[in-house]
Amino acid sequence: MKYIILFIIGFIFFLGLAGSFDTPYLIAGFILSFLTSLIFGRYFLAVWPKVINPIRYFWFLIYIPVFLWECFKANLDVAYRVLHPGLPIKPGIVKVRTRLKTDIAKVFLANSITMTPGTLSIDIIDDYLYIHWINVASRDPAVYTKKIAGRFEKLLVRIFE
Repeated sequence: MKYIILFIIGFIFFLGLAGSFDTPYLIAGFILSFLTSLIFGRYFLAVWPKVINPIRYFWFLIYIPVFLWECFKANLDVAYRVLHPGLPIKPGIVKVRTRLKTDIAKVFLANSITMTPGTLSIDIIDDYLYIHWINVASRDPAVYTKKIAGRFEKLLVRIFE
């Protein structure tokens, strides 16, 4: 079954990149997707039933506007700090504990944090993310974990775990 899913994903991806549904593109996409699924199918997602779960896609669609809203707010915050005459920043590195267990979920969280202005993921070690934060507003781990990762983590648990 995972070979078929990989074939379908590859075929759709190829046609999306080709931007055409002409016969030569359909034949080339079919052949390349078929060969790709034969060669790489055994490496494709050991837990493939999670991929076809439509509830995960629903939560991902919910995640996108939440992520965009958080990026918008962070952009305003960073712009305020840059334009303020006193440049009110207290940069530092914080250690954020995550409830996420899978590696892909942790990487997705780290990338989401990095793409939010004012924060940069430095490292992931076990259940901890090390984040450079432009304004360390609190020394309490519960407070800054909620402020940095809490907004994303609740949805990522539903998507990846």
